[in-house]
Amino acid sequence: MRHTGKILLITLLLSPLAHASSEAAWQQNTQSRQQACLKASGLKAVKVVGKPIQYDDSVGYDAVLLEGRYPQKHMKNQLGHELCLYHRASGKAVVSEADHLRVVK
Repeated sequence: MRHTGKILLITLLLSPLAHASSEAAWQQNTQSRQQACLKASGLKAVKVVGKPIQYDDSVGYDAVLLEGRYPQKHMKNQLGHELCLYHRASGKAVVSEADHLRVVK
């Protein structure tokens, strides 16, 4: 019994500890995501609306809803929405039209 307790204690002391991301790392991710999504957007006066959806690391993406105005003349400055998928590992963002999505307040 004593041997088992000692082995367990040694194992716990030698096992690597999990470290949570710092607040600065979260802020950097938020800024990188916002800049990449706004840059990828085709809307003018674009802004992030709502809260991001952050998938776990096995997926590695964040989803953000964007809102702005269509720049095309025939769209007559109509309000539009885009969904941005941001890949955290690469820092790349892709957008797709998402006018059927709405922000719930």
